[in-house]
Amino acid sequence: MIYEQVGGEPFFEALVQRFYEGVADDSLLRPLYPEADLGPAAQRLKLFLMQYFGGPGTYSERRGHPRLRMRHMGFSVGEAERDAWLLHMRRSLDAAQLPAELQEPIWSYFVQAAEFLRNN
Repeated sequence: MIYEQVGGEPFFEALVQRFYEGVADDSLLRPLYPEADLGPAAQRLKLFLMQYFGGPGTYSERRGHPRLRMRHMGFSVGEAERDAWLLHMRRSLDAAQLPAELQEPIWSYFVQAAEFLRNN
């Protein structure tokens, strides 16, 4: 399982923290996060990614089925937003300095998910 191979929760905590550091200063993406504090969004993303990559099912226990498209439909997500999201996630993933065999499936999922969530 990728979750265990990357070091479990500490990896996802750091990945998401670095990602949201970029989002916090991004004039295109920041408006997509209506909460004044990005902490709750970061916690949800961390739990989701941990679960998706083989970790504990805490996300589903707390929030039910992920329903990613439904949860993102209230926000305009086009090519520019997708690309900005991927840019910040790429930087965060690169900073983790994972071996290619671990980085590739994670990045592949991010690209697929970012495209899936486009709604305009």
